[in-house]
Amino acid sequence: MNSVNIMIVGVGGQGSLLASKLLGSLLLEEGYDVKVSEVHGMSQRGGSVVTYVRAGQRVYSPVIEPGEADFVLAFEKLEGARFAPYLKTGGTLIVNTQEIDPMPVITGAADYPSQALDALPGVNVEAFDALTLAEQAGSAKAVNIVLLSRFAKHFSLPYESWTRAIEKIVAPKFLDLNLRAFSAGFTQA
Repeated sequence: MNSVNIMIVGVGGQGSLLASKLLGSLLLEEGYDVKVSEVHGMSQRGGSVVTYVRAGQRVYSPVIEPGEADFVLAFEKLEGARFAPYLKTGGTLIVNTQEIDPMPVITGAADYPSQALDALPGVNVEAFDALTLAEQAGSAKAVNIVLLSRFAKHFSLPYESWTRAIEKIVAPKFLDLNLRAFSAGFTQA
């Protein structure tokens, strides 16, 4: 791997910080220089959470500018559309099709833009129902691991490296759930 720029975006409480910690740990274990940076909006109130993960032979800054991301992992459709401009041409948006209403929709001031992913030229979009897979694995809270497993398919790292990283980072009482969630997302086409 030369270098890779990854953004993980979601709404507060969806587990994007755990996903970025897990990914950063995995890439360090594999011998890459890794920089991780977190940006919290009103995350505790359902606002955006953005994490930058950059890895390569040598990485000097964690910040990813618009047009530089190789991947955006989006835990929700609108967040995926919001951060798609960060993708480089030919970059990949891996997005959960779940829709979480932002405050303007909740208050009735706006409608949810359900077609938000339709007009993303030059971007590869992998949209899938990660929520259902997480629920089938045992908990809706495992969406983060399902998304990460779909992302894992884009790397030549062994499956066992990913599961070892999960075992290292995830609390023991949630380990079986997260391993099931990773398997569910990885084996899904």
